[in-house]
Amino acid sequence: MTKKLFVLLSLCLSVACVWAQPVSPNSRLSITPSGRGFTISYLKKPVLNVPVVGYDGMKNNRPKWKFEGLKLSDYHMKTGKKEYCSNDANEYRATLNSDVQLVVRLYNDGVAFRYELSNVNGQLPKEITAYKIPEGVKRWMQQWTDSYEGFYPMSITGKIKPIGRMAGVEKSPEGYNLRWGFPTLIEPQEGIFVLLSEANIERRQSAACLYTDNDLLRVTPDVNNLKIRGKWHSPWRVAIIGDMQDLIQSTLVNDVSEPCKLKDTTWIKPGVVSWIYWANNHGSNDYNIIKKYVDMAVTLKLPYVLIDAEWDQMKDGKTIEDAVAYANQQGIKPMIWYNSSVGWIDGAPTPKFRLNKPEDREKEFAWCEKIGVAGVKIDFFSGDSQRDMTYCIDLLESAAKHHLLVNFHGATIPRGWQRTYPNLMSTEGVYGAEWYNNVPTFTNVAASHNATLPFTRNIIGPMDYTPCAFSDSQHPHITSDAHELALTVLYESALQHLADRPESYLAQPQEVQNFFGQLPTVWDETRYVSGYPGESVVLARRSGSTWYVAGINGTNETKTLSTDLSFIDAGPHSVQTFADADPAQWQLDGQKDWLISNSNQLPKQITCLPRGGFVLVIK
Repeated sequence: MTKKLFVLLSLCLSVACVWAQPVSPNSRLSITPSGRGFTISYLKKPVLNVPVVGYDGMKNNRPKWKFEGLKLSDYHMKTGKKEYCSNDANEYRATLNSDVQLVVRLYNDGVAFRYELSNVNGQLPKEITAYKIPEGVKRWMQQWTDSYEGFYPMSITGKIKPIGRMAGVEKSPEGYNLRWGFPTLIEPQEGIFVLLSEANIERRQSAACLYTDNDLLRVTPDVNNLKIRGKWHSPWRVAIIGDMQDLIQSTLVNDVSEPCKLKDTTWIKPGVVSWIYWANNHGSNDYNIIKKYVDMAVTLKLPYVLIDAEWDQMKDGKTIEDAVAYANQQGIKPMIWYNSSVGWIDGAPTPKFRLNKPEDREKEFAWCEKIGVAGVKIDFFSGDSQRDMTYCIDLLESAAKHHLLVNFHGATIPRGWQRTYPNLMSTEGVYGAEWYNNVPTFTNVAASHNATLPFTRNIIGPMDYTPCAFSDSQHPHITSDAHELALTVLYESALQHLADRPESYLAQPQEVQNFFGQLPTVWDETRYVSGYPGESVVLARRSGSTWYVAGINGTNETKTLSTDLSFIDAGPHSVQTFADADPAQWQLDGQKDWLISNSNQLPKQITCLPRGGFVLVIK
C-alpha cells in the first residue's frame, strides 16, 4: 500500500512539474498560456501580451509547458554597470510542433525566449512573434535606422509620423512610421516598465527589429540568405520587467549571451579617451592637432587618445606611425579609426577596404599591434543582416588575437557581445553629442533626450555617446556644464570618449580637470535613485569604495531632483560636489570627513537649473 501511494505521489508531482505555471525564481514574474501565445504577469498583474509565437505556417496549439531545470553560472564582466553578475533563472519548454521548441527563461528581472528548430532544409521560415501594445499605453520607441541614431519620444499611440532626417523610412498608407528599433520601453502599469530587446546574436543569425501591425509589434529578423541544414536556434527575445530599479540594474541581455570566448583578458583596460573629431569635423590628418589631444590626455591623466578618420592622409610629411609613436612616447595609448566599407563608402572618409577580407584584416591588425595601437574604432555598417552580424563577430575575434580593443560606430546596438567578446568596449548606436556637428535639431531636445537614454538605450549595453561638451561645435548646446559633466557618469561606456577640444577642458577649474583623470568607466554596482524618462534621472554608480552620484534635469524649468542616498554605508566620507551655479559656471564644494551616521544626514534633494545637472563624488 505504501509503495502504491509513493508511486501515485511521484506521478502527481511529475504531472504538476509539467503543467505548473512558469514562474521566476522569486515568483514575481509568471507566464500564462493564452491562445497561440502567452501573457507575462508581474506581481500577478498582466504586463506584456505575446499573442502569437512561432513561425509562419505553423498550426500552434496551446503551448504545453515543461519545467526543464538548469544551472547557469554566475560570471564576472570586464566592463559594464556591474562587475559580478548572478545568473539565476527557471527554464521552461513548450512544444509548438514536431520541429519547433519554444525555450523560455524566467529571471527575477525579466523573461527571455527563443526558438529551437530541427529539420531545417534551406531558407529559414518567417518568424511571427508579436507583442500587443494597446493604444493609450505609454511607450518610448525609436524609428529604425541602420545606425540606431534617433530619439525616443514618449507617446501613447503607435500611430506616429516619421520625424526629422528619418522622413524616408518605411511608412503606412496613412503616413505613419512602420519600423522600430530595439530597445522599446513601455509602461503597461503605473510605475511598472517593460523594455523589449534581443540578445546573443550568432554567426548564422540576423538581428531583428519591430514592425507596426495595428496594435501589434511584430518581431522581424533582417535579411538572412543562408541555406540552413538541420538544427538552428533564434536569438533570445528579451523583455526586462519590473520597476525602474529592476531595469536600470538588469544584466539580462548579458545573462543569456554566450560566456567569454577569450582565454586571456588581462590586456583589456577600460578608460577615458581624448577624441579629436568633434571640434573640427576633421583633424586626424593633421599631426599637430593630434599632438594637442595627446598632450591634453597627459595633462588630464587620461589613458587613451582616439585618432579618428583620414589618418591615412596625414599632411606635412607625417604619417600615422609618427602620431602613434608620439602618443606612446607620452604614455598615452592610441586607438585609430577604420571605415567598415560595407555601409557608407562612396564619399565617406578613409581608410577603406582594409578589414573586409580575412587576409587583409589579419595583416592590418597585426600591423596595428606591431606599431603600438591599443584599439580600433570601426564605423559605417549597413544594418542588421546576417552578413553584418557575422562581419562584426569576425572583427571582434580577429582584433582579440592582436590585443586590440574595439569600438563599433554607425552600427547596431549591443546584444550581448560585450560578455562573449569583452574586447568590445563600446558601441555607438545612439543619437549622441556628435549630432551638434550635423543639424540644429539637437540643441533644443538634447536635455530631454539625455534624460531618456538611461531608461532606454543604455540599459542594454555600453553606449558611446561621446559626452561632456562645454564649448560649442557647429551648433550650440544649451545644457549646463554640470549637466554635461553628469553624462560621463550617467552613461555607461568602457571607453568614455570626451567630445570637447583641449582648450575647453584645460580652461576648467582644477577640480573639474582632476575629475576626468579619476573617472572610472566600469562599475562594481549601479543603482537607480530617481527620475522618469525625458524629465530627469539620478543614478549612483560605485567603483570600489567610491560612489559617483549624477543627475540631470531634462526640462526647461528649474527642477528639484530626489536624491535618497540612504543605501550608502555609514561612516566618515569626503564629498566633492559639482553643481549648477550658472549654465556655464560651476558650484564646487569639497567637504572632508563628512560623517554619515544615519539617512537623515544625507542630501534628500538637489535643485538643478533648467537643463542643468550635478555630480557628487563620495569617497
